[in-house]
Amino acid sequence: MTKNYSFPPHFFWGASTSATQSEGRVADDGKGENIWDFASNEYNHRFYEGVTTEKTSRFYEDYQTDIGLMAELNFNSFRTSISWSRLIPNGVGPVNEQAVTFYNQVIDELIAKGIEPFINLYHFDMPLELQKIGGFENKIVVQYFKQYAETCFDLFGDRVKYWFTFNEPMIPAEAGYLHDRHYPYVVDFKRAATVLHHIALAHCEAIKSFRERNLASKIGIIMDIIPVYPRSQHPADLKAAEMADLFYTRSINEPLLLGRYPAELVGILTEYGQMPVVTNADLALIAETKVDILGINYYKPRRVKALDYEPNRSGVFSPEWFFANYEMPGRRMNTSRGIEIYPQGIYDIAKMIQAKYGNIDWFVSENGIGIQGEEQFMENGMVMDDYRIDFLKEHLIWLHKAMAEGSNCLGYHMWTFVDCWSWINAYKNRYGFYRLDLATGEKTVKKSGLWFKDVIKEHGF
Repeated sequence: MTKNYSFPPHFFWGASTSATQSEGRVADDGKGENIWDFASNEYNHRFYEGVTTEKTSRFYEDYQTDIGLMAELNFNSFRTSISWSRLIPNGVGPVNEQAVTFYNQVIDELIAKGIEPFINLYHFDMPLELQKIGGFENKIVVQYFKQYAETCFDLFGDRVKYWFTFNEPMIPAEAGYLHDRHYPYVVDFKRAATVLHHIALAHCEAIKSFRERNLASKIGIIMDIIPVYPRSQHPADLKAAEMADLFYTRSINEPLLLGRYPAELVGILTEYGQMPVVTNADLALIAETKVDILGINYYKPRRVKALDYEPNRSGVFSPEWFFANYEMPGRRMNTSRGIEIYPQGIYDIAKMIQAKYGNIDWFVSENGIGIQGEEQFMENGMVMDDYRIDFLKEHLIWLHKAMAEGSNCLGYHMWTFVDCWSWINAYKNRYGFYRLDLATGEKTVKKSGLWFKDVIKEHGF
């Protein structure tokens, strides 16, 4: 095999998923409800074809077989999350021993197969009992999260070498408290800002507890970064891009990676009466907290332009008061998801990490393409997903270029290993290296999985 793009021999290759999206439920498993269990039943009309969290991808039942399938693709690493409400059914209080057994077995099986477990503590799945008291809107939940994190470190910290506090910390705040996509379906910027600040504090408190244990492992966070591109070099478009980046990226990246909130953001939120309560003790905690490793989820760019119209100032305060989304003519689209495909974005993110965040160790924690109706591409029982292979190649080529220029990227995890349940979209769009037959539970490899297997074996392509 002639390789044009070689990656380091110890590069992390694998895939990512989350507990709620993959585990499913079995009778008497001791798991408490989380907000997705509740919302997918109570607000079932919001979910594609009404699919709930009950079954998802059956990892709770199939973990041993699934990890064997990962090993067949030569994975050397795999990221998943612990379900807070499975481990501690009410979010605080007694531990579910069945969950302890399950997560111990998963971690041990991964290690036995030569697959490094990357364990994330929170992937959008607030325990329902804690949501009833406000979830992360209530500052007491920061302490409950700290206790949950400590439980995880104490139970599994002897074997897990890579920990992550949150996946995409912006999303619970923005989707759940501003843009009406996730439960509790609140539309209120100040409440969203409060949630985001408390998530930042929960991250810091968990890391503080981690450091106190002197574990021989690393801890970080998974960030969703959408690089921003202005419509033009006109000053008004440049300002619009600056504002989009300020609200949706810098607002969370800078406190967690640089130890401070951007002064411009504080000024704007203060001016408009949207600043959450932030104490000097909060700021001190944020300033002293450092991460060891950063995960980056990348799917799409954000293209923006200056506003064409003055926003309704009597309406709900929103970042979109300061910029408008721009639909660039000729952009390349994934029509299943309605999002732009722009592989160069992964290079631009890598260069931004080099320039702004001290070239910290990082890895691609999610990148992938979800396609509706993949059965139309089946031949002899296999999905011939050449479009996914092309997508992977293009992103890896840009990643390779960034690494050649000194970016400290340690690995690449695709979303996802086996077709999983997605927030709101359920199984509408398929992302996996393995196809899931929802009726039978059978999991069959796609063409892209076999291609990825060779990439890992050859350390490149």
